[in-house]
Amino acid sequence: MPSLPRHVFVCTNERPADHPKGSCKLAGGAEVRDRLKAELAARGLSKVVRANAAGCLDQCEHGVTIVVYPEQVWYGRVTVDDVIEIVDKHLIGGEIVERLALPDQPHLGDRRKFPALEIGAPRT
Repeated sequence: MPSLPRHVFVCTNERPADHPKGSCKLAGGAEVRDRLKAELAARGLSKVVRANAAGCLDQCEHGVTIVVYPEQVWYGRVTVDDVIEIVDKHLIGGEIVERLALPDQPHLGDRRKFPALEIGAPRT
């Protein structure tokens, strides 16, 4: 069983275009997931950082939402243009991308930085 230092879930839930909660898929969720997976693969990180599609993450009012584990950091209104910053700053560097972080994440406390990804380190 792989041990992943980071695992990202991207909401790709689909609803009708006129649904009051919106639709992450129609807002670009699948494109965000595809761009994230492509960026991780291009950097040789797809074996240490997994990116998966998710059903509804129940944050519909925040547009395309992603959550990064194990830190459980939630990001909203994510677009394909944000992917490189999320990869560089959070997935590799361990630092929250504040401008995209959803409010009200009390589980984080004052933590804004987590261990950086050890690229090239042996995996168990």
